[in-house]
Amino acid sequence: MAEPKEANKPATSLKALLPLVPYARRYKGRILAALAALSVASGATLTVPLAVKGMIDHGFSSDDSVGAINFYFAAMVVVVAVLALASATRYFLVITIGERVVADLRADLFAHLTRLDAPFYDNARVGELVSRLTADTTQMKTAFGASASVALRNFFMFIGAIAMMVITSPKLSGLVLVAIPIIVLPLVASGRTVRARSRAAQDRLADATAFAAENLGAVRTMQAFGAERTTIGRFTEAVEEAYMAARNATAARSVLTAVAIFLAFASVVCVLWLGAQDVLAGRITAGLLSQFVLYAVFGAGALGELSQVWSEISAAAGAAGRIAEILAVQPKIVAPAKPIALPVPPRGEVTFNDVSFSYPTRADAAAVRNLSLRIAPGETVAIVGPSGAGKSTVFQLLMRFYDPTTGSIAVDGVDLRDVAPADLRGRLALVPQDPVIFGASIADNIRYGSPDAPLELVIAAAERAAAAEFVTALDKGYDTTVGERGVTLSGGQRQRLAIARAILKDAPVLLLDEATSALDAENEVLVQAALENIMKDRTTLVIAHRLATVLKADRILVMDEGAIVEEGTHAELVAKGGLYARLARLQFDAGAVPEEVAAL
Repeated sequence: MAEPKEANKPATSLKALLPLVPYARRYKGRILAALAALSVASGATLTVPLAVKGMIDHGFSSDDSVGAINFYFAAMVVVVAVLALASATRYFLVITIGERVVADLRADLFAHLTRLDAPFYDNARVGELVSRLTADTTQMKTAFGASASVALRNFFMFIGAIAMMVITSPKLSGLVLVAIPIIVLPLVASGRTVRARSRAAQDRLADATAFAAENLGAVRTMQAFGAERTTIGRFTEAVEEAYMAARNATAARSVLTAVAIFLAFASVVCVLWLGAQDVLAGRITAGLLSQFVLYAVFGAGALGELSQVWSEISAAAGAAGRIAEILAVQPKIVAPAKPIALPVPPRGEVTFNDVSFSYPTRADAAAVRNLSLRIAPGETVAIVGPSGAGKSTVFQLLMRFYDPTTGSIAVDGVDLRDVAPADLRGRLALVPQDPVIFGASIADNIRYGSPDAPLELVIAAAERAAAAEFVTALDKGYDTTVGERGVTLSGGQRQRLAIARAILKDAPVLLLDEATSALDAENEVLVQAALENIMKDRTTLVIAHRLATVLKADRILVMDEGAIVEEGTHAELVAKGGLYARLARLQFDAGAVPEEVAAL
């Protein structure tokens, strides 16, 4: 997928994480409970130094030293128990909230991808989109779950420790507070570098994923051409690039963590040395110094942990930026604000009015030019012509995968731009030249688009598509699971399932794009008879290279270079001696003239 020129821009700011906020708001109750547990855990932790001070200053010097020490240690056990319970509660709530938020994000991202239009997918790499849907959201889940838990805990600890340090010794606290900006500034300054390197690592991983998905999807072609070694080499290079980018990102995060921890604990050592001088001079007690040191260690440890979490959150911001790019893409083919309902019952009338169109990737070449035609309800119209003539583009425009550059298209008198795409496509049934079969059961493949259809109708559709015989011969019949993309089926079997799918949909307009091209002669006769049976009651557009399959069409449109150059019946077009007649001579010579042609 082509990257925006400023692809790194979202990764340079933590604002890229803001889209997660609305998802988190859905679970305000659980967040408040997590914050409550966090407050209790932090409070329990900050109580420990008070017990230590009391034990040092009073336990060892009181008349009942044993009793005092036992009391302070018993109190610490209670505090630790409270700490353990509150920490477990906080961890469970924060982690599950993170899992829930990212699960919601994944679902919305996938839903968004399903709504994007054909121009987006003309340039997109599916493997990279899958990487964003999986790897990038996993990166965000880690940051929003475990990292968020650690960040909240240490933030509370840091603020609490600083407050208690000020209460314990304002003088020593002042020295610590002076050191904090020296520690924090490098964190903030290095965040941009960490985010940029993390973004680069995710991009390289996406490249490797896209390459793997593309080649594994065509593994038979790879093996047939003996390209395994070359493919492995290229994937290894892609993986190595991903590793190097990840290593660079990790190196930046490691340096950041080391600097933060050193500065934090070095400041504690310096303050401890100064405090020891005050104890020797009798200005503070040993217990008070111990209390202060513990709070200082808590604060330094929390700050060190925050530095590591900052790196992880910066990395998550890079992933969030990549996801934000997709979510920012808006489809151009959308339902109008006030869609017009198509007439009921449907008539099946199709009209093209002076339509011209160029694909976005080839804006300088018109795929269709000044196309005007009307297909009456129930009429069967065949579209023929050489490759690249614009035949398939007619189907693409009719299904509103694209909008025409100029002109308009209407179904049953309603402009397609005024109709909700889902309503329009509900009235069209497509049998493509290269049918898509999913890695599901045969019954589910036939039901695709009609998920609630009972098995009886599925079987009936398979019988009408001449698919029932090979389906029932399988061990599990209609429950047989076919491989990904129907790899365990022959081309003819896949095409018959696609025809059965269209039959089951029972739409008023039938679109056949070389629907029998993968069938042998015997099955072609059977399927053609089935198609003729269902074509009687609906409008049918047929794209065909094999002219023998369109001889019974009410009209034949001959296209060349995006325009209709001839129109008529088979006999009329042969008599004209034009492009169609030349195509007919090429296909029907050498004694291979069908009976229907010979009779004309």
